[in-house]
Amino acid sequence: MTERYQVRLAGEGIGFAAAHFITYDGDICEPLHGHNFGVSVVVTGPLDENHYVVDFVALKKAVDQLLAELDHHVLLPTQHPKIKVDAGEHEIEVTYPGRRWVFPRHECVLLPVPNTTVELMARYLGKLLLGRLSADGAGGPWG
Repeated sequence: MTERYQVRLAGEGIGFAAAHFITYDGDICEPLHGHNFGVSVVVTGPLDENHYVVDFVALKKAVDQLLAELDHHVLLPTQHPKIKVDAGEHEIEVTYPGRRWVFPRHECVLLPVPNTTVELMARYLGKLLLGRLSADGAGGPWG
């Protein structure tokens, strides 16, 4: 049986503030609103040759960079069938049947997700984190 270990990164200061809206029940789009999103990351796997599950310093750096990219931005889904995102050089126009928003381009993050739910954001951030850790050579036996 292979031993498995967990490293958890969580706590105060691990998160971001952002605005978003989600759709639900097929045709309801909630108002634009903001959250202070708390984030925790758990990496599970066997120990590597350095006796790490993951290089914690590299993990913390990668998480901080990812969260900084989202912090104090409007999160916009680009794969929603009813939400249309038209990104210009200086502004972004977003429409949903019966609604329209215009945001400064530099205040938005366009996300390749159909909805900015916590679940889809977690999957998106997890995939980005794995990719960045692997690109930085910090990928472990789990990556």
